[in-house]
Amino acid sequence: MSGNDAAAALRQLHQEGLLLLANVWDAGTARLVQSLGAKAIATTSAGVAWSLGYPDGDALPVAKLADAVSGISRVLRVPLTVDSESGYSDDPATVADNIARLIDAGAAGINLEDGDRDPALLCAKIEHIKSACSRRGVDVFVNARTDVYLAGLAPESKRVEETLARAKRYRESGADGLFVPGVVDNDQIRAIATGAGLPLNVLARPNLAPAAELERLGVRRLSAGSGTAQSAYGRIAELSRDFLRDGASTPLAAGAMGYSDINALFADL
Repeated sequence: MSGNDAAAALRQLHQEGLLLLANVWDAGTARLVQSLGAKAIATTSAGVAWSLGYPDGDALPVAKLADAVSGISRVLRVPLTVDSESGYSDDPATVADNIARLIDAGAAGINLEDGDRDPALLCAKIEHIKSACSRRGVDVFVNARTDVYLAGLAPESKRVEETLARAKRYRESGADGLFVPGVVDNDQIRAIATGAGLPLNVLARPNLAPAAELERLGVRRLSAGSGTAQSAYGRIAELSRDFLRDGASTPLAAGAMGYSDINALFADL
């Protein structure tokens, strides 16, 4: 799927109900999740960073991320959206250049977060990205992430108000979606979905409502985030710890996907 077609397809998916994203971190997990019927593929910044030997939190060199995106996009037939953290710079022009590298590598969409910085900085980054894309004749779905809930950037009673104020600014700067990780209260989710003027993305949490209820509340995108990678690391740690302790082979086969089934995922590339 060509870049602009993929971006258009990703944008359309946000209009067709609730888009479920089981986040991946390399070409293998991307190919696997696609084979399970995913309509789009999203990366987890944490999972990608860990898989390349870096901590999460803007520590991953952009060149390594672009290489990873290229490898992932090579195995896909559906749109790919990439978690680009804060854009790996506080300079909006540099961020636009960084995102251009990801688009060239196959990204149809990106996540871009405000963190604890002034919202004006994310606005400037979005504006620079959209301007650069316009000049190049390319399209990208910018999912603006605000950490109002995740990082407690406003008192609890003011979080909906602050989130909507930021949503307005990000929308006016050219954002295509709004990601609000950490929000779990149904009334607050409904208020944000109704007032944001952008498709709302929330993050899977243990006490979050079921997907069908989230869709009724107006949510248009639900992300697993780093949860899939964390679960995989937990299982690998458990198996490896036991194997290193007693060398038992039997536990390695419990719940394992067949070798030939995994190999077949890549047979037609």
